Amino acid sequence: MNKNKKNKDNQNNNQKKPKNKANNTNSNHKIVKLKTSFDSKNLIHTKKLRTLLVITLLLFLILIIRIGFIQFVQGNSLKEKAYQQQTINQIISPKRGNIYDSNGKALAIGAQVDTITINPTKIVKDNDVDTKDYKEKIAKGLSEIFELNYDETLEKVKSNSSVETIAKKVEKEKVDKLKDWMKENEVTVGINIDEDNKRYYPYDTIASHVIGFCGNDNQGLSGIESKWDSVLTGTPGKIVSSKGSDQKEIPNAEETYISAENGSDLTLTIDLNIQTIVEKYLKQAVDDNECTRGGNVIAMNPKTGDILAMASYPCYNLNEPYTPNSVLAQTYDSLTPEEKNEALYKMWSNKSVSETYEPGSTFKIITSAAALEENITSCDVANDFSCIGYEEFEDTSDSKIKINCWRTEPHGLQTLRQALCNSCNPSFMQLGKRIGAPTLYKYYNAFGLLNSTNSGLYGEQSSIFQSLDKVGPVELATMSFGQRLNVTPLQMITALSCVANDGILMQPRIVKEITNTDVGTTTEVPTVQVRQVISKTTANSIKSMMESVVTEGTGKHAAVTGYSIGGKSGTSEPPIGKESEGYVASFVAISPIEDTQIVLLLTLYDPDPQDKINGHQGGQVAGPVVSQMLSEILPYLGVPSDVSASNNNDPSNTITVPDIRNKTVTEAEKILKEAGFETKTYINGDANTTLVENQTPKPGSSLPKGSIIILYGQGNDISTSVTVPDLRGMSASQATNVLKSKNLNIDIEGSGTVISQDYAKDEQVQEGTIIKVVLKQALKNAQ
Repeated sequence: MNKNKKNKDNQNNNQKKPKNKANNTNSNHKIVKLKTSFDSKNLIHTKKLRTLLVITLLLFLILIIRIGFIQFVQGNSLKEKAYQQQTINQIISPKRGNIYDSNGKALAIGAQVDTITINPTKIVKDNDVDTKDYKEKIAKGLSEIFELNYDETLEKVKSNSSVETIAKKVEKEKVDKLKDWMKENEVTVGINIDEDNKRYYPYDTIASHVIGFCGNDNQGLSGIESKWDSVLTGTPGKIVSSKGSDQKEIPNAEETYISAENGSDLTLTIDLNIQTIVEKYLKQAVDDNECTRGGNVIAMNPKTGDILAMASYPCYNLNEPYTPNSVLAQTYDSLTPEEKNEALYKMWSNKSVSETYEPGSTFKIITSAAALEENITSCDVANDFSCIGYEEFEDTSDSKIKINCWRTEPHGLQTLRQALCNSCNPSFMQLGKRIGAPTLYKYYNAFGLLNSTNSGLYGEQSSIFQSLDKVGPVELATMSFGQRLNVTPLQMITALSCVANDGILMQPRIVKEITNTDVGTTTEVPTVQVRQVISKTTANSIKSMMESVVTEGTGKHAAVTGYSIGGKSGTSEPPIGKESEGYVASFVAISPIEDTQIVLLLTLYDPDPQDKINGHQGGQVAGPVVSQMLSEILPYLGVPSDVSASNNNDPSNTITVPDIRNKTVTEAEKILKEAGFETKTYINGDANTTLVENQTPKPGSSLPKGSIIILYGQGNDISTSVTVPDLRGMSASQATNVLKSKNLNIDIEGSGTVISQDYAKDEQVQEGTIIKVVLKQALKNAQ
C-alpha cells in the first residue's frame, strides 16, 4: 500500500515538471506582475527619505538662524552676562566735596563710613542642609550687629539676587565689630565692606536753607547740595577681579583698578560769623513780633554781588532734615501723609529766593532812582509834591478810587527827600505818573527785577509784574510805592545794591571758588558785572536821601552809633483775597554811606498787628533789628567807627572789670567792691583760702558802677541760669532795675525807651551776663 502511494506521488511530480519549465521559459521574455504587495524591511521608501531630508535641512536652517541671533542680536548682552559671571566688581565710592564758608570753615563735610552688602549666591555650603543653617547664621549675625529685623535680613540672605544691601553709612565701630565676627566665624566670602561717605553738617541749623542736605545715596536733595550736585559728587571707581565656576575669587588673579574721581570742594561767599549774627537776631525778631509766617534776611557786598549771609526762619537741622522743626512739630502729627510731605518741602524752602513778596516802601528807592536818572526832578526841589492824605483815580466804571497815605495826617508840601523820609505814598503816586509806566518798566528791567538773578541758589523764582499793556492809572500808582507787584528778596537786595555800588548792577554770587581735591587746583567763580543802570551822580543822590531817612525820617530806629547808615523802611498790605497772610514789614540798610561795604535787607512776614510797642510797620518792627545786626557786623568787617565804643551815656560812670582769677575769694571781693562792683560767690570751703577759678562777666568788660560780678571758687561747677525778661518799652533805669533783680548786667546804647535787646525774652543765660539794650526816642506813625 505504501508502495502504491509512492508511485502515485512520483507520477504527479512528473506531470508538473513540464509546466514549470514552460513558465521558466516565458519569464525570460516578459515581466509578470505580482498580484500581492511586496514588503521589505531592508529598503527605505523614497517618500520617507525625501521627508527626512527636508526635516534635516530645516533643523540645520533653524540652528543657523539661532546661532546668528545669538551672535549678532544677543551677543553683546550675553558677553556682558558672561563677564559679570566671571568677574567681581568692587565699587569705590568717590568722596563728596566739602562745602566751606568764605574763611575756610567747614559747613558740610564727608565723614568716612562704609556700606555693607552681601552676595547671597556665594553664601553656600556643600549641601542644602548646611547651606540653610549657614544662611541663618549669617542673617543672625548681621541683624544683631546692625540692629536689624532678623526675618527681613534672612530674606535678603536667601534671595537669588547677586547683591543685597544690608546697611548704609555704617560707622567704624560697627564695621570693626563685623570684621571680628567674620574672622571668628570663618566667613571669607559673601559679605562685602565697601567704602562710602556720610554727609555731616558741623553747625546743624546754620545756613540750612542755603546749604541744603543729601539723601542716603549722597545725592543732593536741596540747597547748594542739590544745585551744585554734579560738581560735588565726583565719579565712582572700581576694582575688577576674576572668579571661577564655584563663584569664588581666583587667588592671585590679575586685578584692574580704576580709581575714583573725588568731588570738588566749594567755597561759598557766606561768612559764618556774619551768618551767625543775622540768624541770632532774625530768630529773636520773629519770636518777639510773633511773625506767623517767619522771616528772612540777606547781607550782600554790593561791589562784588557776594552774598555774605542769607537766612530764613524757622530753620531746620541739616543732620536731621526729616525731623520737623519746633514750629512745624506743633501740628505735624495731625497732618495727612500728603500734608506732611508738603510741610517738609516748605520747611526746606529758602524764602529769600523761592517766595515772592510785595516790597512796599523800600521800592520807592527804585522809583526815585528812575526819576533822578531821567531828570524828572531832583532831591531838594521845594514844594515839588503835595500830600493831602490821599490820591484819587477814576476806574472803568467812572467811579472814584481813593488811595490813602499810610499816615492819617497829611504831609503837605514836600521835596523828594522829604517824601522819601516820610515815606509819603501820594507823593510817589504823583512821581510815578510823571515818569510813566513805559519808563518805569525800562528801569525795572535794567535793575534786574523782571528776571531771575542767576545766583546759583536752589529753587530760585522770578518776579510777578503785570504786563505793561495792562498797567492803568491805578496800577501805575500802586507800583510807584511798591504794592501789587511781587519780587523775591534776592531780586530786591540786588537792585538796591546796584544803587549802593555807584549804579553798577552785579550778579549775585554764592559760590566763590571750586577746588579739585584730586589735583589741588582752585578755580575762582568770577564776579559778573551786569550793566551800569544809573549814573554815579544819581546813585550818590539816592544814598544821601537814604541817609536822611535814618537821621531824620522813618528809619531812625536803624541808626548805629558811630556809623553812617542809609536805609528805607517798608510795610506792605496783604493782597486782596489773601488778607490772612498779614502785613510784611521790611527794612533795607546800607553802610557806610561814603564807601558802602554791606547792604542788609530784613523781611518779617505777618508781625502781630496788636503789638502795642511795635505794631506791624517796617520802621518800628524791622528797623531796630537791622540796627542790632549792623552794630555787630560793621566792627567785624573792620569799618571804622567815629565814636568810642563805650556807650552808657556817662563814660565816667563805667568801670573796666579787673581779672581777679587765681586770687582768694576774700581778696577778689575786696578788689571788686573797692572798684564799685557788687559780688556774688559760689564756693566750697573757706573764702580766705579758696582761689577764684572763674568769673562772669569776663575781665576787660566795661560796666556801670553797681554792676554784679559772679565769682566761682576752685572745685565749684555751679552755674545758675536765669530767664531774660522782656525789656522793650522800658526806660534805662527801669531796665537796669529789672535786670539787677535777676543778677544780670546791662549795657545801654542810646536814649529814650528800649527798642531791642541782644538776648531774647525768656532765653536762659548765666547770672552776671551783660544784656545789651538799644534805646531810641519813640516815633509816632512811623512806617
